[in-house]
Amino acid sequence: MSQDLIAVYPGTFDPITLGHEDVVRRAAQLFGKVIVAVAAGHHKKTLFSLEERIAMVREACANYPQVQVESFDGLLAHFVLARGAKAMVRGLRAVTDFDYEFQLAGMNRTLMPEVETVFLTPSDRYQFISSTFVREIATLNGDVDKFVSKGVHARLMAKVGRNA
Repeated sequence: MSQDLIAVYPGTFDPITLGHEDVVRRAAQLFGKVIVAVAAGHHKKTLFSLEERIAMVREACANYPQVQVESFDGLLAHFVLARGAKAMVRGLRAVTDFDYEFQLAGMNRTLMPEVETVFLTPSDRYQFISSTFVREIATLNGDVDKFVSKGVHARLMAKVGRNA
């Protein structure tokens, strides 16, 4: 690990899942500094506000001193370059993610040729988890405590009007 290498791990994190947390942990082992970049989400309707998502991500990343959490709005390339990052971390869960992520990596390489995209896969037990599934299951009164941390679970249950 190079202490001066900065990586950005972008996402909406609505909410942050155990799979996201696993990718953060893996990235923190590889890079001197990891910036978890929480997207304002202008292109997506989010369940949680930007402030709530930032708070959840900060809580989830509290054990990693080299991880900082910031929000961004606008073009991700501008954010990455402004932070001096040399890598962008993307999580891959399954083959279905790969096509989209491959195209995105190609576009990002064109926009920022000096930044590498690094794909990390979460542990097997987290590969099927997505924020979309977690939100939907919670909204339909399903059990999601196996997919998110305790703090996220409590916030999610409050958001959907259920007791944790």
